[in-house]
Amino acid sequence: MATPIVDAEYLKEITKARRDLRSLISNKNCAPIMLRLAWHDAGTYDAQSKTGGANGSIRNEEEYSHGCNNGLKIALDLCEGVKAKYPKITYADLYQLAGVVAVEVTGGPDINFVPGRKDSKVSTREGRLPDAKQGFQHLRDVFYRMGVSDKDIVALSGAHTLGRAHPERSGFEGAWTEEPLKFDNSYFVELLKGESEGLLKLPTDKTLLEDPEFRRYVELYAKDEDAFFRDYAESHKKLSELGFNPSSSGGKAVADSTILAQSAFGVVVAAAVVAFGYFYEVRKRMK
Repeated sequence: MATPIVDAEYLKEITKARRDLRSLISNKNCAPIMLRLAWHDAGTYDAQSKTGGANGSIRNEEEYSHGCNNGLKIALDLCEGVKAKYPKITYADLYQLAGVVAVEVTGGPDINFVPGRKDSKVSTREGRLPDAKQGFQHLRDVFYRMGVSDKDIVALSGAHTLGRAHPERSGFEGAWTEEPLKFDNSYFVELLKGESEGLLKLPTDKTLLEDPEFRRYVELYAKDEDAFFRDYAESHKKLSELGFNPSSSGGKAVADSTILAQSAFGVVVAAAVVAFGYFYEVRKRMK
């Protein structure tokens, strides 16, 4: 598929799709899996060969059937309703927009979203995404291949503040934090506490404390949520644009003009959705 023409009409559809995604994600409490969808589509990127990345290829059965993508068909199907309403939007843009909105509506930082990603039907072979059973060298190998830094690795790991692991998908079970529908810095706080009863610690989580460079950022983010939010927003944007050059898409200049209005609205929505999500989780646990 050719690169989409990011004109006023395309941006109008992006704005409408963003509103629909806010509603969908808040009503379904599906922020964690939407964020995972966005990451797994983008995280296949290889900076050397320029293959993979945020190109919508995860919708291919060949790719969503990879073991590391277990359960993501749920998110793909949820996105189809939005795609049907706004057919001009590429799948690549839609999945990354869903990830941005998932962070926003759960109380996380605003992330600058620039549209214009091109869809691909070509999937990479399985094995490019991080393996939760591995150590810090594996994390570096995977993320350095994408072209991101140690700071990015730790900041992005902080998104485990959302959601929980499901044994049928990953072989692990449990949540990383006490409020798995609230985006904050509690992942790092819990990590430094050590073994908390009932809270998940994967091998890749623990390894963030074993490496001095990683640990430096863990300690910073645990004590300074503003620093975490600032670095996370930057790292998430970088991840969401792997394999995509915004400056050549025609979307950057026009997209920037909508950011302030979208951000102001997002702050109001985020507060309401975080409260709703928390009480929803509490009610589920009481049943």
